[in-house]
Amino acid sequence: MKNILLAATALTVLLPSVSEAKKRQPAPPPAPVVRVAPSDPVEAYYFHHGDAPIWFRNVATRSAASRLSALLKRSPIDGFAFGPQLAAQVDAAIAQAATGDPAATKAAEVTLSKAWVAYVQHLRTPPKGMIYGYDLLRPHARPDQILLTTAAAPDLAAQIDRMADLNPIYRGIRDAAIASGQTVADARLLANLERARILPSSGRFIIVDAATARLTMYENGQPVDSMKVVVGTPDTPTPMIGSVIHYLTLNPYWNVPPNLIRKTVAPSALKQGAAYLKPRGYEVMSDWTRDAAVVPASEVDWKALASGAKQMRIRQQPGPGNSMGKMKVPFPSGVDIYLHDTPAREHFAKPVRQLSNGCIRLEDARRLGRWLMGSDPAARGSEPEQFVQIPQGVPIYLTYLTAQPEGGKLTYLNDIYGWDTQPERQAAAAAYTPPSGALR
Repeated sequence: MKNILLAATALTVLLPSVSEAKKRQPAPPPAPVVRVAPSDPVEAYYFHHGDAPIWFRNVATRSAASRLSALLKRSPIDGFAFGPQLAAQVDAAIAQAATGDPAATKAAEVTLSKAWVAYVQHLRTPPKGMIYGYDLLRPHARPDQILLTTAAAPDLAAQIDRMADLNPIYRGIRDAAIASGQTVADARLLANLERARILPSSGRFIIVDAATARLTMYENGQPVDSMKVVVGTPDTPTPMIGSVIHYLTLNPYWNVPPNLIRKTVAPSALKQGAAYLKPRGYEVMSDWTRDAAVVPASEVDWKALASGAKQMRIRQQPGPGNSMGKMKVPFPSGVDIYLHDTPAREHFAKPVRQLSNGCIRLEDARRLGRWLMGSDPAARGSEPEQFVQIPQGVPIYLTYLTAQPEGGKLTYLNDIYGWDTQPERQAAAAAYTPPSGALR
């Protein structure tokens, strides 16, 4: 009994000390807060970049935030109808951030960036009917890319002005429209601005304008040379293309288009045979491959070719009368459009030079070749189809600009393709595949 009492007494003494020990143990840490990446791309950008600010970093970037509001208020001239509405949201957000409240500043950051991304994405939307030979040439409009580019700029205000101006041609058309009293883009102005948006702002490149029928060479974003060209007719318009020139073809063949075979070559060969074909350098080929064999003229059903019941490939050997002249300048597009020399010099004296089936004939192919190569392109003898790689790929853009700044004001050329008022025709031009071969 005595032992039991002693044990109970000891237990009584120990219990308070155990309780006190429990009290002295630190409280368990709170459960961690798990943030889930937002589905909104702009909010996700801030999530993945630790909410680092773009617009409210310092005094200079806050000034750029006000500049963004001004750009959005002007943006109906760019065809961005939601601009003024977004500008009001931006102004309200800037006012809330000015209170110094961290939550308000964080919310203002997202509001401004969402408005900015929406505007830039509008500006980077290619026009209907635009063909890209390389996907890398397409304007990139991912929100995170837009915001990363914007945030990396040492001068934020200058950067957003630069991104809103796109390129000197776009800026010239837009500013001339403003100087002419326009505040909202009508259908014709918008069509031209959309076409101008896809043009480069810097570097070395070529622009072919089907509206003026001129080719212009650029270096460091500035025009350095220009020449007349012959482009597609209203029925066979030269489409809008963005691609890259990598090589020239010297002493090219000319593959006669099927309509000319049916209309001219086949009826003449039916009457004269080889006496018509040989002096003109025409050869009938077994197929369209590079290794195609020559088919004797005597074995060809010229009557079927003349009626259109049958089609065969007919090519013209290089020479003085070849419709390709001495040089062809190809570039990937998927629609068989390219630049080429021509013996038909008389067309360059005409005021209207929308005369081809879609390809572009050059007023001075040798001069363009010299600019591309850095030296005169020279064929190695008379061998046909000599491919000469240029030192570095040169981007080429085919467009159609009827809006032209003159004396600070906006003027319009004759809309010979009808694209300004019929955008469906502009889109349809991308689906048109001209007859095979270079076009006369």
